Amino acid sequence: MKEQREGGFLIAKIHQITDRIFKQMLKEYGIKELNPGQGRILFALWQKDDIPIHELSKKTQLTKSSLTTMLDRLEKGGFLKREDDENDRRAIKVKLSEKSKSFQKKYVDISKKMTKVFYGTLTEEEIDQFEEYLRRILINLIKYKNSK
Repeated sequence: MKEQREGGFLIAKIHQITDRIFKQMLKEYGIKELNPGQGRILFALWQKDDIPIHELSKKTQLTKSSLTTMLDRLEKGGFLKREDDENDRRAIKVKLSEKSKSFQKKYVDISKKMTKVFYGTLTEEEIDQFEEYLRRILINLIKYKNSK
């Protein structure tokens, strides 16, 4: 194995440029109220709405403090609301608003366009293999984080 690998550095660079491109695409689609990070939260909620904050934190891999700040902005913008959980008074659930649901189609269209740009010339087989490697890396990182 090489003395120093570049995987983490390359992933960080990919993340930075992907965010810039995605922000530009959001503007092109007339979405000025959301940034990519907020979109990731909405995307997770579009998959499963009306969930406790701790579950949303796991789905997005955001710390509760970072997530709370982003939820504050999204709630202020009218994209979601937080409500007490009827089954657990200590928990708060996050629910999408009608406004956020109206953004879903545009956001999905942008995500599909971004996916085409992101994968470019890779074959389906290469994409599958690459995503499997990323899943394994994510599992490694989560295991490490949870062991500390």
